[in-house]
Amino acid sequence: MHSRRIASLMLITASMLAAFALPAQAALRHIDGTVVSKNAENHSFLITTRSGSQVRIKVNSSTKFQRISGFGGLHKGLAVEVEAKSTSSGLVATQVETRGGGGGADDNGGNHGGGADDGPNHT
Repeated sequence: MHSRRIASLMLITASMLAAFALPAQAALRHIDGTVVSKNAENHSFLITTRSGSQVRIKVNSSTKFQRISGFGGLHKGLAVEVEAKSTSSGLVATQVETRGGGGGADDNGGNHGGGADDGPNHT
């Protein structure tokens, strides 16, 4: 049990280091994931990506929320799409929106799931 916890912490640490090691030209990332938790004190939330990595994302006064009632609307289990920029203090969301169910289709019938049109920084 203890070794699983250590392995999990190592995986999270490696994921965070990978997020900070982005090249300068890849400043904006698109990340699909599910909210695991949020921290109101430091205005951040943790998501698990489709690939299973966990990523902490900060929000600020410039962050736009679509189909979510702001930071307060984020909750555990909510499927989200995040546009985030890399900064010296980590990933900061420029936009957060809910993902529709059923393979990424949104409430309007659009499909925002992964596909050939996804950029190189799509997670």
